[in-house]
Amino acid sequence: MDIEVESFQLDHTKVEAPYVRKAGRIETPKGDIIQKYDLRLRQPNEDAISTAPMHTLEHLLAGYMREKIDNIVDISPMGCRTGFYLIVVGEPTVEKVENTLTDSLTQILETEEVPATTAKECGNYRDHSLFGAKEYASDVLKKFK
Repeated sequence: MDIEVESFQLDHTKVEAPYVRKAGRIETPKGDIIQKYDLRLRQPNEDAISTAPMHTLEHLLAGYMREKIDNIVDISPMGCRTGFYLIVVGEPTVEKVENTLTDSLTQILETEEVPATTAKECGNYRDHSLFGAKEYASDVLKKFK
């Protein structure tokens, strides 16, 4: 395959998680900027987030980050389960995204209920762990520089 995939170009043996980095930028024909950020929470090839806490983190970050950053298109978990991709129209600074992420992780520590966890709202509603999400959030916050 000759298609360049940005994340495949990243040397995963040299990164130090947690971090936030700009991972891609597209300018549409009409001049809109679509920016992708790598929200890396766990060290690649050393650790991964379990699926139930990952799913819960996805639900909570989807809401909390949208409260602070306009024009978020999506927050998606990485297949390797070491973090998330944030897609946004516009170009918030890495510092803004990082501050929003750490604020959102702090909010998760105080969360008592996960939104959208019924069969009607979620495609795998039984696979959640608020306890686990809080454990990962706490650990990541301790490691953020």
